[in-house]
Amino acid sequence: MIGNKFLVLIFSLLILSKSLFAIEESKIKDVMQEKIDNVISILQQKDKTLKERTDKIFFIMDSLFDYNVMSQIALGKDWKNLSNEEKAEFTKLFETKLKNSYIDKLDLYTNQKIKIDSLDKLNPKRIRLITYLIGKDDKYEIEYKFYKNSNDDWLIYDVNIIGVSIMQTYRQQFAGYLKNKSFKDLLLTLNTKTTN
Repeated sequence: MIGNKFLVLIFSLLILSKSLFAIEESKIKDVMQEKIDNVISILQQKDKTLKERTDKIFFIMDSLFDYNVMSQIALGKDWKNLSNEEKAEFTKLFETKLKNSYIDKLDLYTNQKIKIDSLDKLNPKRIRLITYLIGKDDKYEIEYKFYKNSNDDWLIYDVNIIGVSIMQTYRQQFAGYLKNKSFKDLLLTLNTKTTN
C-alpha cells in the first residue's frame, strides 16, 4: 500500500519545467490521456536504463506545466521580495528537486493504470482534470489543476494527490523554514539536496 502511494507521486510529480506548449480547453482530456499512455509505455520498458526512461518521460510531460507560476505558489509571499536572479535560481533548484524525487520512485511502478475520469470547469479561468491511479488492490485520485493564461491556453499549475496539494505542501514547508532561516539558506539547502 505504501508503494502504491509513492506511485501516485510518480504520476503527479510531472511538474518539471517551463512550458513550451499549452493545451486548448477542448483537447485537455485527449492530450493528457495520450501523454499518460506514453509515460506508462516508457515505464514498462525495463530493458532501458533509469536515465533513458526518465529522459523520455520528462521530454513528453515537461511542456504541460507552468513552472514559474508553481514556484510563486510554493514560495508564497516571499516570492515578491526576490530579485529576478533569485527567482530564476529558486525555480531551477525547485525543478531539480522535483525531478530527483520522481526518479527516486520510478522503480516502484508495477503495471498500474491511469484512468481519466472527468474534466470540470470551475470558473472561466480554472479547470480540474480528475484521474485515478488503479492498481491490483488500490485506487488513488490525482487531480490536475489548470489555469487559462493570457494567450487563452490552459496550463497545469498544481496537482492534488489524494486531496493534498503538492504546491501547498511545499508552501507550508518553505514558510516554516523561512521563519528561522534566510532565503540564501533555503537556496543552499535546495542546492545541497539536488546535487547529492
